[in-house]
Amino acid sequence: MKVWGIADLHLSFGVKNKEMDVFRPTWTKHYKKIEENWRKTVKDDDLVLIAGDISWGLSIENVLPDLLWIDQLPGIKVMIKGNHDLWWKSHSKVLKILPPSIHLIHNDAFTHNGVTIAGTRLWENQEINYNQYIEFRDTTGINVHQKDYSQKELEHDRKIYKKELDRLCWSIDAMDKTASTRIVMVHYPPIGPTHEETAVTRLLDNEGIDFCLYGHLHNLKKGAPVDYQLNSTKYICTACDWLNFTPYELVVNFL
Repeated sequence: MKVWGIADLHLSFGVKNKEMDVFRPTWTKHYKKIEENWRKTVKDDDLVLIAGDISWGLSIENVLPDLLWIDQLPGIKVMIKGNHDLWWKSHSKVLKILPPSIHLIHNDAFTHNGVTIAGTRLWENQEINYNQYIEFRDTTGINVHQKDYSQKELEHDRKIYKKELDRLCWSIDAMDKTASTRIVMVHYPPIGPTHEETAVTRLLDNEGIDFCLYGHLHNLKKGAPVDYQLNSTKYICTACDWLNFTPYELVVNFL
């Protein structure tokens, strides 16, 4: 068994006018690139960890074609929620339509063949900023909208971030303590480009986490400092455009 990571699939088989090429030409028909590279690398018994932003769908009906598309690809898939996964409002309703090869992490953990995985979305944190490493394009009003950074909005973000830290603690507590490899998935980056410790990194270090996969960052410039080792944990950005739309293989310990 191998373990792979990828994030930000941003599928839209069930909705219209959500093509990703508005962000960069490399996104043109990106789902075809993902499928081709996925089939070249992933086997049926492998684990594929998907760190959020799975679909542009807004409802269960919207997302079902995207989940079925993921299901027909090789591997056992484990997913967390991203900031654009607005279809994931009711965990119980999603579970009812979830295809058999897909598993969700929601205040719990998933363990398979000695690999245990925890995770949560996280949220905006103004202390974590990669803007200088991103090639921005003006997409206002196309697929996303400008965020309001008023004091009220910033306080709202801080409350959500604190709640997400609590969710991460609950998820880590649910991990299999006998597993040989411990992996955490978050959607938002858990640390800034200078790699100074944060509440998240201190938690992961204390809990002996081997890998932390994240996404969310797009159109990164070449050489952006998004993959690094901090204490006992290796941090890996798995946003699919950063990976050239190819799942990333983790070198894990199966002892």
